[in-house]
Amino acid sequence: MHDRKCGLYVKRRQNIDKEKKMTSMQSKPSIVFCHGLWADGSCFGKLIVPLQAEGYECIAAQYGLNTTAEDVALVKATMGRVSGPVILVGHSYGGTVITGAGTDDRVIGLVYICALAPDADETSQTQQSKFPTTDVFSHIEVVDGRIWLRPEGTKYFCGDLSEQEQKLVWATQGVPKPDLFEAKVGGTAWKSKPSWYIVGKKDHTVHPDLERFFAKRMGATTYELDSSHVPMLSQPDRVLDAIRAAANAAQANVRKAAPASGR
Repeated sequence: MHDRKCGLYVKRRQNIDKEKKMTSMQSKPSIVFCHGLWADGSCFGKLIVPLQAEGYECIAAQYGLNTTAEDVALVKATMGRVSGPVILVGHSYGGTVITGAGTDDRVIGLVYICALAPDADETSQTQQSKFPTTDVFSHIEVVDGRIWLRPEGTKYFCGDLSEQEQKLVWATQGVPKPDLFEAKVGGTAWKSKPSWYIVGKKDHTVHPDLERFFAKRMGATTYELDSSHVPMLSQPDRVLDAIRAAANAAQANVRKAAPASGR
């Protein structure tokens, strides 16, 4: 009797999961957030709360900034915790991560926020070396095998936030290994997936002209904001507009491509 009940429960759960996936295809995609250097998943808090209230499944991948391959693998694992299809949102180095992870079949769109977007033969550093060095790199230090943002560096990382918020950003920073930017990502999702790009016109971390270069190269729908490197914190409403537009457009593309019911 017990085994029969267990079997019925498992079958019921499978049916529920199947219905949930089918419903997700008809309603809203899930959104997976990928952070950059000197940040963690909490930097997306001003986006996640309102998106959840609108019915989006959201999750932030928390990876170690040890190697790009590990970070990409963790994002793919994180996608398994939400229903498909998925919109990936990457900030800064998180753009490199979604460029690799976004080749996964579950991904239907990419949103880059002041982000890197290397090609197959490039690393995170390749294109940065071709543009002027930004101010933030004068305010970092390598200690104990990690690159740390010094307290005064927040001015060039998130200078359009209040002093209190800048201190919080510094206190929750994720610190990378020094050679993180030297690895190739192992995929180029923006060549096959629709992309949206947010340029921070007052960015002193990733050069705004480099951001424009990436956006133009990938053919992204582009938004330019009068923001620092962290518009998701300083102008969350504008970033939310871009994510909603990406989610709606990408989901419409999925519906168009899906075979008609009953065929």
